[in-house]
Amino acid sequence: MARIAVIGAGMGAMAAAARLAVAGHRVTVYERTSTYGGALGRFERDGFAFDTGPGLLRLPAVYRDLFLKTGKEPLEDRVELTPTDPAARHLFADGTDVSLPNASRAGVVSALDGALGAGAGEKWGDFLGRARDAWDRSRRPLLEEPLWPDWQVLARDPYPAPKQRRLLRSPRQAATLAEVGAWELGDPRLAQLLTSHALAEGLDARTAPASASLLPYLEQSFGSWYVRGGMRELARAVYERCLARRVAFVFDAEVTRIVEKDGRAAGVELAGGEVAEADHVVLAAQPRPDSGPLRGREPWQDGDVRPVAELAPGRFTVLLALRGGRPADAVHRTVVHSPDPAAEAEAVFTTRHPAIRPTVTVLRPDDPATRPDDAHEAVTLTATAPPQGPFDWTDEQARERYADTLVEVAEAAVPGLRERILWRVVRTPADTEAETGAEGGSVPAPSLAGAGATRLHPGNRTRLPGLYLAGGWAHPGGGLAHAGMSGSLVSGLIVEGDDFRGSQ
Repeated sequence: MARIAVIGAGMGAMAAAARLAVAGHRVTVYERTSTYGGALGRFERDGFAFDTGPGLLRLPAVYRDLFLKTGKEPLEDRVELTPTDPAARHLFADGTDVSLPNASRAGVVSALDGALGAGAGEKWGDFLGRARDAWDRSRRPLLEEPLWPDWQVLARDPYPAPKQRRLLRSPRQAATLAEVGAWELGDPRLAQLLTSHALAEGLDARTAPASASLLPYLEQSFGSWYVRGGMRELARAVYERCLARRVAFVFDAEVTRIVEKDGRAAGVELAGGEVAEADHVVLAAQPRPDSGPLRGREPWQDGDVRPVAELAPGRFTVLLALRGGRPADAVHRTVVHSPDPAAEAEAVFTTRHPAIRPTVTVLRPDDPATRPDDAHEAVTLTATAPPQGPFDWTDEQARERYADTLVEVAEAAVPGLRERILWRVVRTPADTEAETGAEGGSVPAPSLAGAGATRLHPGNRTRLPGLYLAGGWAHPGGGLAHAGMSGSLVSGLIVEGDDFRGSQ
């Protein structure tokens, strides 16, 4: 039985901790804040409750596997999962309104034909077929295996972009997601539907590889799921599973240094100077050599992927407590698209300034746990925004002005929204930075193959024996499902060592 110290209590950390404990190891989790869950936070006031992180779960199979492997108990025995149907309603600037069904390719094709005109659905269906090929080609090395020393095999884009023939000019093939939208889909609304999936993950479609086509494919193939009571309930269930497997948690415990002995990780040092010895250390927080437990040390293996130096975008969120009940025909998730997606991308990714008219996601869960009674409604508005630093989100006037903008945009999805507001809470990347420790309040994007492997995250193993990386800032990247996968990969590496070839 080995002693294992886990730094951080986010979803990837707890997924690793539960699996390692079941394997017979003594696991202690050290968390700098007073609670578990990482990005899966919760805000409650006056009987209203809001998720402050991800509002939906995709690829629930990751957490189903976690619960089966750590207790032979179905996830659905611990939380109530409900598919959101339609998966999303999309509102475009020209007035086009289309609702896409959950996990139904034929239904999506039919809906797009009806809203955008005959042939639109066929184009999207053909695109999804190519995205499926990219998924089949990259799933194993990208998501189910550790990042091996020959990770360069993921430098090649798995998306089979068709050649675009041009009169008197050489054929061309899409290399970025924006080019896929412009050259293969044709209709600007289809292109915006495509690129909005990248934007929601903090990816610039102008530079994201064509393999980012996996993002809409995963949503439309495996569905979007809501956890009754809010996504925080998923974090609670995983935390309780850890406790049941005798994982120890130490909250309000900031780790300042990884202790080394005889050339390997040997424990952690806390802010008060206390040293906790360990045989293995799992760092499930942003691996920043300039501060925190990695201060002065780069743990990446020689020739390994390094963290991207540029700060990724964050989330700007407005929590709305509304008078008046939720209409029976309200849609759980509505995406109100920007009238100028090019200007939005330029603002968020280049000039690092809030977009004048951003793409806004409106979440309206039909869940009594989110509101004091049926005469009220809890609504969450979210937009991808530049990180704290390049833009000063601590400026209260700037925060409130941008919140006004999101409310104005969201009225397309919730008519009369402003008149219904009882109160609102504004959350910016500066708040994310303060609560999670992520630099600039950035939200890690999922790893992607292609683009010369520049869209990969650091591997789960490091060049310091005994030190492993988990969570959204490590392979295979950000997102609830990906964080859970990282926990599985780290536990496999520790338990099986060099014999571990990936998740089954």
